[in-house]
Amino acid sequence: MNSPVPPPPVPSTHSADTLWDRYQPWRRSVEWGFWIVSYLVGGLANSVTVLMDIRRLHLAFASWEPAVWEWTSHLVSLALVPAVLWFTRRFPLHFDTWRRNLPWMLLGSVAWSALHVAGMVGLRKLVYATQGGHYDFGPWLTEFFYEYLKDVRHFAGLVVLIELYRLLVRRLQGEASVLAAPDDTPLVEQPERPERFLVRKLGKEFLIAAADVEWLQASGNYVNLHLRGRDYPLRTTMAAIEAQLDPRRFVRVHRSYIVNLDCVGEIEPLDTGDARVGMRDGTAVPCSRTYRDALRIGTAA
Repeated sequence: MNSPVPPPPVPSTHSADTLWDRYQPWRRSVEWGFWIVSYLVGGLANSVTVLMDIRRLHLAFASWEPAVWEWTSHLVSLALVPAVLWFTRRFPLHFDTWRRNLPWMLLGSVAWSALHVAGMVGLRKLVYATQGGHYDFGPWLTEFFYEYLKDVRHFAGLVVLIELYRLLVRRLQGEASVLAAPDDTPLVEQPERPERFLVRKLGKEFLIAAADVEWLQASGNYVNLHLRGRDYPLRTTMAAIEAQLDPRRFVRVHRSYIVNLDCVGEIEPLDTGDARVGMRDGTAVPCSRTYRDALRIGTAA
């Protein structure tokens, strides 16, 4: 009788020189370089185009004015990119959340447009004053509505671009799911504590042990499992994953963070009553005063 063929080994999470590994050292430079270059090129191109239109129509504007109009708009838009990144993390647009978050996106577009208009008008008035002139924006209500019609499309384009990039990053980095139990496993009422998570990355599957997860961070509709310098997004909530993790090993230290006690290096009390948890990988995780007692009990156990 032939012995059963063993299943193929699951790839290790330590595979080196992957596409994600090669991209990681350049990631921040690429991300910020993209925004900076995009707005600089846009400001230059629009300045030249508007100046050509002014000369073609023989309008009475100085040659420096189109540059001021365009560069103030583009520089303020660039300065607002971090706010849009934060906003889209707080209200992500996914297939299962877009209906709920769409009203927030509409409100966000109004706020973004208001900041954009206020910033660029203020800069224009400042530049015109240095040239001995005066910049007149016109009737605020009418002009803001006109600017908003343009800004809402700009804002929507930013949101779509950011979400597509994050989707690509999740595919490169890997998305985690709780490893399903076998079909013949009896159901239990209490939430099962997963021993392993299944990570799908670029068509491959990896198993990571729950005990190896160093810390977890809430991020929109995901909880990022941090492991050996990588984040694996798991579509769940902090409350749900906290109920499944071993409380003898994992402790909630903040409404957005859970830490593995085996990976805690030091705890630094702060004057505010909060604390800073130093992880062994060098990461500083915030600990709010609400959870300090639970952290002390966990580390003392």
